[in-house]
Amino acid sequence: MSPEQGDPFGTAALRESVLAAWRGSPTRFREDANAEEDLRLGGYRDRLLVELAQNASDAAGATPGVLRLSVVDGELRAANTGAPLDAAGVAALASLRASSKSTGAVGRFGVGFAAVLAVTDAPRVVSRDGGVAFSADRTRELVPDLASARGGDVPVLRLVWPTDETDLPGGFDTEVRLPLRADPAGLLAEFAAQAPDLLLALPGLRRVEVDGRAWERTESAGVVELTGPDGVRRWLVRRDGGELPAELVTGVESRPRWSVCWAWPVDEPLTGDVLHAPTPTDEKLSLPARLIATLPVEPSRRRVLAGPAATFVLDRAAAAYPALVSSLPAVERTSLVPLPGFPLSEVDDRLRTGLLAALRSAPWLPLADGEWTAPAAARVLDVASFELVELLEDVVPGLLDHELTLPQHAKALAALDVPRMSVAEVVEALAGVGGDPAWWRQVYRALSPIADVDAAAREAMGALPVPLADGRLVGSPRGVLVGDELMPVPGLRIAHPDAAHPLLLRLGATEATSAELLDSDAVREAVRHSLDDPGMDGPELVDTVLRLVERAGGRPWLAELALPAADGEWRRADELVLPDSALLEVLEADAPFGVLDAATAGAWPREVLTAVGVVDGFTVVEDDSPTEPDHDLADEGYWWDGFDVPPTRVVGVRDLDLVARDRWPRALAMMAADPVVWRAVTEPDGYTSWWLARYASLDGAPPAAWRLPSAEALEGLYDVVPEVDVPPHVLAAVGVRADLGVADEDDVKDLLARLGDPARTLSDALVLRVHALLAEVADSVGVEPPDRVRVLTGAAVPADDVLVPDLPWLLGVLPPDQVLASRGAAPVLAELLALPLASEEVTGSVVDEGDEAVWSDLGAVRLACELLGVDLPTGTLVVHDELVVSAEGAEHPVSWWVDGEVVHAADTPEGLARALAWTTGRWEDRHTFAALIHDPTPAVLLG
Repeated sequence: MSPEQGDPFGTAALRESVLAAWRGSPTRFREDANAEEDLRLGGYRDRLLVELAQNASDAAGATPGVLRLSVVDGELRAANTGAPLDAAGVAALASLRASSKSTGAVGRFGVGFAAVLAVTDAPRVVSRDGGVAFSADRTRELVPDLASARGGDVPVLRLVWPTDETDLPGGFDTEVRLPLRADPAGLLAEFAAQAPDLLLALPGLRRVEVDGRAWERTESAGVVELTGPDGVRRWLVRRDGGELPAELVTGVESRPRWSVCWAWPVDEPLTGDVLHAPTPTDEKLSLPARLIATLPVEPSRRRVLAGPAATFVLDRAAAAYPALVSSLPAVERTSLVPLPGFPLSEVDDRLRTGLLAALRSAPWLPLADGEWTAPAAARVLDVASFELVELLEDVVPGLLDHELTLPQHAKALAALDVPRMSVAEVVEALAGVGGDPAWWRQVYRALSPIADVDAAAREAMGALPVPLADGRLVGSPRGVLVGDELMPVPGLRIAHPDAAHPLLLRLGATEATSAELLDSDAVREAVRHSLDDPGMDGPELVDTVLRLVERAGGRPWLAELALPAADGEWRRADELVLPDSALLEVLEADAPFGVLDAATAGAWPREVLTAVGVVDGFTVVEDDSPTEPDHDLADEGYWWDGFDVPPTRVVGVRDLDLVARDRWPRALAMMAADPVVWRAVTEPDGYTSWWLARYASLDGAPPAAWRLPSAEALEGLYDVVPEVDVPPHVLAAVGVRADLGVADEDDVKDLLARLGDPARTLSDALVLRVHALLAEVADSVGVEPPDRVRVLTGAAVPADDVLVPDLPWLLGVLPPDQVLASRGAAPVLAELLALPLASEEVTGSVVDEGDEAVWSDLGAVRLACELLGVDLPTGTLVVHDELVVSAEGAEHPVSWWVDGEVVHAADTPEGLARALAWTTGRWEDRHTFAALIHDPTPAVLLG
């Protein structure tokens, strides 16, 4: 084998040259060792993947390459495609101060391979044309004395040996093999995290593989897509480049090229970034986009090498930045403006300054008119108002689009020194501007929300121009009259109706509406005297007032307006009925109403005529704060006096007393069909229902004199209402009886009269209910006692000999036709009906003595109490085989009697039960007691 075959890259000569230098000058050995140590511990301590990727990118050439990183048998292997290793490359690898790469390549200083020393001291490079190896151990063997002087520490990358390895992975041209000193797991995770950024920075790579995971780079239409295991990340990129000026590169045959690339992350904000030259440096940046540029850097590649070349490239980067900004949608562009803050490095400071200067002069901000402008020539409204911006786009030069008035753009525009236009400046810009009155109304509408919340802005708006109805433009709303119906009047400043807006009133204008004119003293006075001489001014006044009412609505006092009647006379509006009003069908013939002239009725809308008081149906009067019954309602005083406390609200239908008696069914149907009137009818405790129940007429009688067919419980007491073609709910609302009730003294008098009417046949239950109801209201009414009352026989008898039962045992000695059919509340009923209580009129005594017995000795009684859970009385009673009482001059067999404190009972279930119920206070259980005493078994109780 020839030397070239065994050592194709001439490593022997390279080793001999280095060894000769070391032997001749031990100082040179120390310098090399120190230099390599500086690189290993300093500039290249954590740049392993960066340097491997740079070499792979340079090797790829014009066709983007692939870099694969894996661990095989404890070695980190970095395989790449592209140009294989050559002799010049090997010489560069074995030199700490030289590189074989062209000036346009990424790793131009040739010392980046020192980064491998962070993980190994025996790196190898295998290529399809041969391979080389470095070894700390082999170097120590060759220079033991020099190594010993440094404690065994020797330069690793100065002595190179050939290697005969040829087992490259398929499809790859070169592989760096690094036997690892530590666990590779963390290293591979670090590489995986760096892979996407390296693909973005190194266009020479299209794919990076790390331990089976892969990241791909594609670019289209200025967007780089990095596809990896976690998805796709997109970067918007804009590039610029060229040759460095000759004065910056003296001493070289060909001028190097410079390039800058701005990259903006489309999918998420950029935070904590650094300058990429083109791989990451330690120059921290606070910019919203990443800069990748061919800047000169120190040998460690961590810091920019200050000088004219760096300044030139940074200036070119700043000049290229507006192109990136302009490629974004208009409303997103301000997100790329560097905001005020402390710079993170000198480079950051210079870039921020340059970027802001470039952005201020480039036309990239959207104007309101759709064109573009530079921030230096722009202005932005200080308020967010789309409408206002659209209106001012032809008035204010350089006015930015309305989107840029929103708060999220404020800091960016402030950084660009774009002046904010206050409301006061807007008002100043509008001074003297012409324009259609409708345009001015839009301006006022756009400014109105601002005036609502900003007092200072509202004050500035006091100088807003206002177009007048006569064509003039005045410089302030103060003193201007605003009104839709106003006509130009010489000497008056009347706003053009197309420009009128409520904002003008807030700024000092005076509202002059139809309502104000209608309520003016002149109009009111004319209406008040309109009946004095209607033939002269009547028609013109009617026309004027009705036109105003058509726009402003009615007023109560307009009822005085004189209107022509059908008979040729003039009458007050509220004394006239519309010719086709249904009310005319139900009024009495002599009702004090006229009919409105047909021509006038046909000339105006119905609602306008009724708004001035012309009658078109039943009129409802409302008063939420009444002080006295003065509402022109029939019999209102009687209704008012029925309250213990004066009513707090009056809602009543007027003119009910003018309805013809035979037209009430039709009148009630009209009321039910009008929601406003019907609400008055159904007002709780209201006047209308009170009046209708008493004074309306259904078949000759008031509604309260009848009952509904469904109110069968009132049969006999009230007659069924005649068929009047009125729905039941309407009849009930106007007083037809649906159930038993008392509203006032009149109802009490009526009930007493009906009870005492011998012609009426009433059920016993109904009589008891009526008497119970009368007892409830007896204390609140004062009525004359009736001549006839209902007694236990069901008959209506003269009241002279009738007693009110107050002690139940007295019923045994009284004839039923002398006892009022009532239960409970006896003293109250006796007073109401002026009848004596039975206990005041009847006395009696027990004829025989009977046998005294202890309650507990009565077995059936005891069992009955136990079954009902009632405590057995502790005292005694007198039991009689036959109980006879002498009363009212006769003897009467009775079942029980009470004589003072002594209770007597016949020895029967009925007698004992009543005595027991009275003694225990369980009078309501007397019948149950009787059944259980007769048969004290659970079956009786439960059945």
